[in-house]
Amino acid sequence: MHYLHTMVRVNNLEQSLDFYCNKLGLVEVRRMESEAGRFTLVYLAAPDDLQPAKANDAPLLELTYNWDSEDYTGGRNFGHLAFAVDDIYSVCQRLLDQGVTINRPPRDGWMAFIRSPDQISIELLQKGQPLPIQEPWASMPSVGAW
Repeated sequence: MHYLHTMVRVNNLEQSLDFYCNKLGLVEVRRMESEAGRFTLVYLAAPDDLQPAKANDAPLLELTYNWDSEDYTGGRNFGHLAFAVDDIYSVCQRLLDQGVTINRPPRDGWMAFIRSPDQISIELLQKGQPLPIQEPWASMPSVGAW
């Protein structure tokens, strides 16, 4: 068995690409549009996974945008996506500076949660060992659902 991708449906493709690419730092690998099916698929990879993603079409995040409007509920039921990061504090600060809510701050120097514009939970995990606990993260409360 070989892991290929995770698919999430999005309501606004441009808003989602801004979040996943410009804010979170994923890279678009390929895109497919189906006029007959009335949908667009955009495949993204984490920077450290870019070469394997291009070579093997995996591991990828597939954003599915259906051209006809539809409300997607229960995004929280999906669970979450998880990404390992080099410095959880700097990543969370960069996201915060770009207006992304840090739903579960990295109080422990190890784990944080954010949500996409479509309310998909995204877990950020510090690579290796947790970083030393530091402010303002240590005393920052959780916000909303994550």
